Amino acid sequence: MSAATTRSRTPDRLCAEAVDLAREAAEEAAAPGVVGEHVSVVAEGDRVVTHFFECKEPGYRGWRWAVTVTRASRAKVVTLDETVLLPGPDALLAPEWVPWSERLRPGDMGPGDLLPTDADDLRLEPGYSGEDAPPPNSVVSEEMAELVEAEDAEVTDRVAVPARGSISAVAEELGMRRARVLSRYGLHSAADRWDESFGAKTPMAQAAPASCVSCGFLVKIGGSLGQAFGVCANEFGPADGRLVSLSYGCGGHSEAAVMPKPPRPAEPVLDSVRADEFPLRAVADTGSVTDADLSEADLGHS
Repeated sequence: MSAATTRSRTPDRLCAEAVDLAREAAEEAAAPGVVGEHVSVVAEGDRVVTHFFECKEPGYRGWRWAVTVTRASRAKVVTLDETVLLPGPDALLAPEWVPWSERLRPGDMGPGDLLPTDADDLRLEPGYSGEDAPPPNSVVSEEMAELVEAEDAEVTDRVAVPARGSISAVAEELGMRRARVLSRYGLHSAADRWDESFGAKTPMAQAAPASCVSCGFLVKIGGSLGQAFGVCANEFGPADGRLVSLSYGCGGHSEAAVMPKPPRPAEPVLDSVRADEFPLRAVADTGSVTDADLSEADLGHS
Protein backbone atom coordinates (compact mmCIF):
# COMPACT_ATOMS: atom_id res chain seq x y z
CA MET A 1 0.00 0.00 0.00
CA SER A 2 1.38 3.36 -0.98
CA ALA A 3 1.96 6.16 1.46
CA ALA A 4 -0.50 8.39 -0.39
CA THR A 5 -3.43 6.08 0.37
CA THR A 6 -2.65 5.99 4.10
CA ARG A 7 -2.69 9.76 4.54
CA SER A 8 -5.76 11.40 6.07
CA ARG A 9 -8.30 13.23 3.88
CA THR A 10 -8.75 15.92 6.53
CA PRO A 11 -8.61 19.36 4.85
CA ASP A 12 -5.44 21.29 5.40
CA ARG A 13 -6.06 23.94 8.08
CA LEU A 14 -4.48 26.88 6.25
CA CYS A 15 -6.13 25.99 2.95
CA ALA A 16 -9.50 25.48 4.62
CA GLU A 17 -9.26 28.92 6.24
CA ALA A 18 -8.56 30.64 2.91
CA VAL A 19 -12.27 31.28 2.27
CA ASP A 20 -11.76 34.97 1.40
CA LEU A 21 -9.08 34.11 -1.16
CA ALA A 22 -11.37 31.54 -2.77
CA ARG A 23 -14.32 33.96 -2.84
CA GLU A 24 -12.23 36.67 -4.52
CA ALA A 25 -11.18 34.18 -7.20
CA ALA A 26 -14.78 33.08 -7.79
CA GLU A 27 -16.06 36.66 -8.00
CA GLU A 28 -13.30 37.51 -10.45
CA ALA A 29 -14.28 34.62 -12.75
CA ALA A 30 -18.04 35.05 -12.39
CA ALA A 31 -20.39 37.90 -13.16
CA PRO A 32 -21.03 40.42 -10.35
CA GLY A 33 -23.49 39.24 -7.72
CA VAL A 34 -23.76 35.59 -8.72
CA VAL A 35 -21.41 34.09 -6.12
CA GLY A 36 -23.48 33.08 -3.11
CA GLU A 37 -22.80 31.61 0.30
CA HIS A 38 -19.89 29.32 1.10
CA VAL A 39 -21.25 25.76 0.89
CA SER A 40 -18.52 23.30 1.84
CA VAL A 41 -14.83 22.42 1.86
CA VAL A 42 -13.44 19.21 0.33
CA ALA A 43 -9.91 17.90 0.64
CA GLU A 44 -8.57 16.90 -2.76
CA GLY A 45 -5.15 15.77 -1.49
CA ASP A 46 -2.27 16.84 0.74
CA ARG A 47 -2.52 20.61 1.15
CA VAL A 48 -5.04 20.77 -1.71
CA VAL A 49 -8.55 21.99 -0.80
CA THR A 50 -11.59 22.96 -2.88
CA HIS A 51 -14.04 25.59 -1.63
CA PHE A 52 -17.61 25.45 -2.97
CA PHE A 53 -19.81 28.55 -3.26
CA GLU A 54 -23.47 28.79 -4.19
CA CYS A 55 -24.15 29.96 -7.77
CA LYS A 56 -26.98 32.46 -8.20
CA GLU A 57 -26.69 32.66 -11.96
CA PRO A 58 -30.15 32.26 -13.60
CA GLY A 59 -30.33 29.00 -15.48
CA TYR A 60 -27.67 27.30 -13.32
CA ARG A 61 -29.84 26.03 -10.50
CA GLY A 62 -27.91 23.70 -8.19
CA TRP A 63 -24.51 24.58 -9.68
CA ARG A 64 -21.57 25.64 -7.50
CA TRP A 65 -18.42 27.68 -7.96
CA ALA A 66 -15.46 25.42 -7.12
CA VAL A 67 -12.22 27.15 -6.20
CA THR A 68 -9.21 24.95 -5.50
CA VAL A 69 -6.36 26.33 -3.37
CA THR A 70 -3.09 24.77 -2.28
CA ARG A 71 0.21 25.50 -0.55
CA ALA A 72 3.70 24.11 -0.80
CA SER A 73 5.22 21.89 1.84
CA ARG A 74 6.27 23.87 4.94
CA ALA A 75 4.90 27.05 3.29
CA LYS A 76 2.33 29.23 5.00
CA VAL A 77 1.18 31.12 1.90
CA VAL A 78 -1.93 29.68 0.24
CA THR A 79 -2.09 30.08 -3.52
CA LEU A 80 -4.86 29.70 -6.06
CA ASP A 81 -4.97 26.57 -8.22
CA GLU A 82 -8.11 26.84 -10.41
CA THR A 83 -11.67 28.18 -10.50
CA VAL A 84 -14.50 26.39 -12.26
CA LEU A 85 -18.29 26.13 -12.25
CA LEU A 86 -19.43 22.58 -11.44
CA PRO A 87 -22.86 20.95 -11.11
CA GLY A 88 -24.03 19.98 -7.67
CA PRO A 89 -26.01 16.90 -6.62
CA ASP A 90 -29.36 18.51 -7.56
CA ALA A 91 -28.07 20.63 -10.44
CA LEU A 92 -30.16 21.31 -13.51
CA LEU A 93 -28.29 19.55 -16.33
CA ALA A 94 -28.80 19.28 -20.06
CA PRO A 95 -30.04 15.91 -21.34
CA GLU A 96 -27.46 13.35 -22.34
CA TRP A 97 -26.12 13.93 -25.82
CA VAL A 98 -27.49 11.54 -28.45
CA PRO A 99 -25.99 11.17 -31.97
CA TRP A 100 -28.09 12.71 -34.73
CA SER A 101 -28.66 9.30 -36.33
CA GLU A 102 -30.39 8.14 -33.13
CA ARG A 103 -32.00 11.50 -32.37
CA LEU A 104 -33.72 11.90 -35.74
CA ARG A 105 -37.42 11.13 -35.75
CA PRO A 106 -40.04 10.81 -38.52
CA GLY A 107 -41.25 14.23 -39.57
CA ASP A 108 -38.03 16.06 -38.63
CA MET A 109 -36.93 16.56 -42.23
CA GLY A 110 -37.85 19.81 -43.92
CA PRO A 111 -37.64 21.21 -47.47
CA GLY A 112 -34.10 21.00 -48.74
CA ASP A 113 -32.86 18.64 -46.02
CA LEU A 114 -30.83 15.59 -47.03
CA LEU A 115 -30.80 12.39 -44.98
CA PRO A 116 -27.93 10.04 -45.92
CA THR A 117 -28.38 6.33 -45.34
CA ASP A 118 -25.68 3.94 -44.21
CA ALA A 119 -24.40 1.33 -46.60
CA ASP A 120 -25.55 -1.40 -44.17
CA ASP A 121 -28.92 0.17 -43.33
CA LEU A 122 -31.18 -2.66 -42.14
CA ARG A 123 -34.19 -1.08 -43.84
CA LEU A 124 -32.65 -1.54 -47.31
CA GLU A 125 -31.23 -4.39 -49.30
CA PRO A 126 -29.69 -4.62 -52.78
CA GLY A 127 -32.17 -4.48 -55.64
CA TYR A 128 -31.85 -6.63 -58.73
CA SER A 129 -29.18 -5.25 -61.07
CA GLY A 130 -27.64 -8.44 -62.42
CA GLU A 131 -24.39 -7.92 -60.52
CA ASP A 132 -23.15 -6.88 -57.10
CA ALA A 133 -21.74 -3.54 -58.25
CA PRO A 134 -24.17 -0.73 -59.14
CA PRO A 135 -24.91 -0.38 -62.86
CA PRO A 136 -22.68 2.02 -64.82
CA ASN A 137 -25.48 4.53 -65.34
CA SER A 138 -26.48 4.55 -61.65
CA VAL A 139 -26.10 7.81 -59.76
CA VAL A 140 -24.08 5.95 -57.09
CA SER A 141 -21.51 4.51 -59.46
CA GLU A 142 -18.00 5.93 -59.74
CA GLU A 143 -18.21 5.86 -63.53
CA MET A 144 -21.18 8.18 -63.56
CA ALA A 145 -19.52 10.56 -61.09
CA GLU A 146 -16.49 10.80 -63.37
CA LEU A 147 -18.70 11.46 -66.38
CA VAL A 148 -20.49 14.29 -64.60
CA GLU A 149 -17.21 15.91 -63.63
CA ALA A 150 -15.60 15.55 -67.04
CA GLU A 151 -18.76 16.23 -69.11
CA ASP A 152 -17.13 14.32 -71.92
CA ALA A 153 -19.60 13.20 -74.56
CA GLU A 154 -17.18 10.66 -76.00
CA VAL A 155 -16.87 8.90 -72.69
CA THR A 156 -20.65 8.93 -72.34
CA ASP A 157 -20.97 6.99 -75.59
CA ARG A 158 -18.71 4.29 -74.21
CA VAL A 159 -20.87 3.64 -71.10
CA ALA A 160 -21.68 -0.05 -70.90
CA VAL A 161 -25.27 -0.82 -71.92
CA PRO A 162 -26.94 -4.10 -70.92
CA ALA A 163 -27.25 -6.54 -73.81
CA ARG A 164 -30.67 -6.48 -75.43
CA GLY A 165 -32.86 -9.30 -74.20
CA SER A 166 -30.84 -9.91 -71.03
CA ILE A 167 -32.48 -9.98 -67.60
CA SER A 168 -30.77 -6.72 -66.67
CA ALA A 169 -32.13 -4.99 -69.77
CA VAL A 170 -35.67 -6.22 -69.14
CA ALA A 171 -35.49 -5.15 -65.48
CA GLU A 172 -34.31 -1.71 -66.52
CA GLU A 173 -37.18 -1.28 -69.00
CA LEU A 174 -39.69 -2.22 -66.28
CA GLY A 175 -38.18 0.29 -63.88
CA MET A 176 -37.01 -2.43 -61.50
CA ARG A 177 -33.31 -1.79 -61.76
CA ARG A 178 -32.84 0.12 -58.51
CA ALA A 179 -29.65 0.19 -56.50
CA ARG A 180 -31.47 -0.89 -53.34
CA VAL A 181 -34.99 -1.92 -52.40
CA LEU A 182 -36.83 -2.39 -49.10
CA SER A 183 -35.86 -5.50 -47.19
CA ARG A 184 -38.31 -7.64 -45.22
CA TYR A 185 -37.25 -5.76 -42.08
CA GLY A 186 -37.81 -2.42 -43.82
CA LEU A 187 -41.29 -3.50 -44.93
CA HIS A 188 -42.27 -4.74 -41.48
CA SER A 189 -40.98 -1.65 -39.67
CA ALA A 190 -42.86 0.63 -42.09
CA ALA A 191 -46.03 -1.41 -41.68
CA ASP A 192 -45.73 -1.19 -37.88
CA ARG A 193 -45.41 2.62 -38.03
CA TRP A 194 -48.41 3.00 -40.33
CA ASP A 195 -50.52 0.60 -38.30
CA GLU A 196 -49.69 2.52 -35.12
CA SER A 197 -50.92 5.79 -36.65
CA PHE A 198 -53.93 4.49 -38.61
CA GLY A 199 -54.58 0.96 -37.40
CA ALA A 200 -57.19 -1.05 -35.58
CA LYS A 201 -55.92 -0.10 -32.10
CA THR A 202 -56.39 3.65 -32.51
CA PRO A 203 -59.27 5.36 -30.66
CA MET A 204 -60.83 6.39 -33.99
CA ALA A 205 -60.92 2.81 -35.26
CA GLN A 206 -62.25 1.50 -31.94
CA ALA A 207 -65.24 3.82 -32.23
CA ALA A 208 -65.78 3.38 -35.98
CA PRO A 209 -68.93 1.70 -37.25
CA ALA A 210 -67.02 -0.33 -39.87
CA SER A 211 -63.48 -0.90 -41.15
CA CYS A 212 -61.80 0.51 -44.23
CA VAL A 213 -61.76 -2.81 -46.05
CA SER A 214 -65.43 -2.31 -46.93
CA CYS A 215 -65.28 1.47 -47.48
CA GLY A 216 -65.81 2.91 -50.93
CA PHE A 217 -63.31 5.70 -50.25
CA LEU A 218 -60.42 3.21 -49.94
CA VAL A 219 -57.94 3.29 -52.85
CA LYS A 220 -56.11 0.00 -53.21
CA ILE A 221 -52.32 -0.16 -53.61
CA GLY A 222 -50.15 -2.78 -55.24
CA GLY A 223 -47.42 -4.98 -53.87
CA SER A 224 -47.40 -7.05 -50.72
CA LEU A 225 -48.43 -4.05 -48.60
CA GLY A 226 -51.69 -3.88 -50.57
CA GLN A 227 -52.88 -6.92 -48.62
CA ALA A 228 -52.97 -4.86 -45.42
CA PHE A 229 -53.05 -1.16 -46.40
CA GLY A 230 -54.74 1.29 -48.73
CA VAL A 231 -55.07 5.04 -49.23
CA CYS A 232 -58.02 6.99 -47.83
CA ALA A 233 -59.75 9.28 -50.34
CA ASN A 234 -62.46 10.73 -48.12
CA GLU A 235 -61.85 14.47 -47.89
CA PHE A 236 -63.88 14.66 -44.68
CA GLY A 237 -62.08 11.76 -43.00
CA PRO A 238 -59.22 12.13 -40.52
CA ALA A 239 -56.85 10.13 -42.76
CA ASP A 240 -57.51 11.74 -46.14
CA GLY A 241 -54.55 11.05 -48.43
CA ARG A 242 -52.85 8.86 -45.82
CA LEU A 243 -51.94 5.19 -45.88
CA VAL A 244 -54.39 3.36 -43.60
CA SER A 245 -54.71 -0.20 -42.42
CA LEU A 246 -57.59 -2.19 -43.84
CA SER A 247 -58.73 -2.72 -40.24
CA TYR A 248 -58.79 1.03 -39.56
CA GLY A 249 -62.07 2.89 -39.66
CA CYS A 250 -63.77 6.20 -38.96
CA GLY A 251 -67.17 7.79 -38.93
CA GLY A 252 -66.87 8.72 -42.60
CA HIS A 253 -67.27 5.13 -43.85
CA SER A 254 -69.14 5.13 -47.15
CA GLU A 255 -71.61 2.44 -46.11
CA ALA A 256 -71.80 2.95 -42.36
CA ALA A 257 -74.46 5.66 -42.28
CA VAL A 258 -77.34 6.52 -44.60
CA MET A 259 -78.61 10.06 -44.79
CA PRO A 260 -82.23 10.10 -43.52
CA LYS A 261 -85.01 11.41 -45.73
CA PRO A 262 -86.20 14.95 -45.04
CA PRO A 263 -88.91 14.82 -42.36
CA ARG A 264 -92.49 15.46 -43.50
CA PRO A 265 -93.81 18.69 -41.98
CA ALA A 266 -96.78 18.47 -39.66
CA GLU A 267 -100.19 19.69 -40.69
CA PRO A 268 -100.38 23.46 -40.10
CA VAL A 269 -102.76 24.75 -37.41
CA LEU A 270 -103.43 27.84 -39.50
CA ASP A 271 -103.75 26.91 -43.16
CA SER A 272 -101.54 29.42 -44.95
CA VAL A 273 -101.27 27.37 -48.12
CA ARG A 274 -104.80 27.66 -49.49
CA ALA A 275 -106.41 31.02 -50.34
CA ASP A 276 -109.27 32.18 -48.15
CA GLU A 277 -112.45 33.46 -49.82
CA PHE A 278 -113.39 37.10 -49.13
CA PRO A 279 -116.63 37.89 -51.04
CA LEU A 280 -117.10 41.49 -52.08
CA ARG A 281 -120.93 41.22 -52.31
CA ALA A 282 -122.16 41.46 -48.74
CA VAL A 283 -125.55 40.47 -47.31
CA ALA A 284 -128.21 43.31 -47.39
CA ASP A 285 -128.97 43.38 -43.67
CA THR A 286 -125.35 43.95 -42.73
CA GLY A 287 -125.28 47.45 -44.20
CA SER A 288 -122.12 46.65 -46.15
CA VAL A 289 -121.20 48.41 -49.33
CA THR A 290 -122.27 46.51 -52.48
CA ASP A 291 -120.67 46.39 -55.91
CA ALA A 292 -123.34 48.68 -57.28
CA ASP A 293 -122.64 51.33 -54.63
CA LEU A 294 -118.98 51.16 -55.41
CA SER A 295 -119.65 51.63 -59.13
CA GLU A 296 -121.87 54.66 -58.50
CA ALA A 297 -119.28 56.17 -56.20
CA ASP A 298 -116.59 55.76 -58.84
CA LEU A 299 -118.78 57.45 -61.45
CA GLY A 300 -119.52 60.34 -59.11
CA HIS A 301 -115.78 61.09 -58.64
CA SER A 302 -114.93 60.83 -62.30
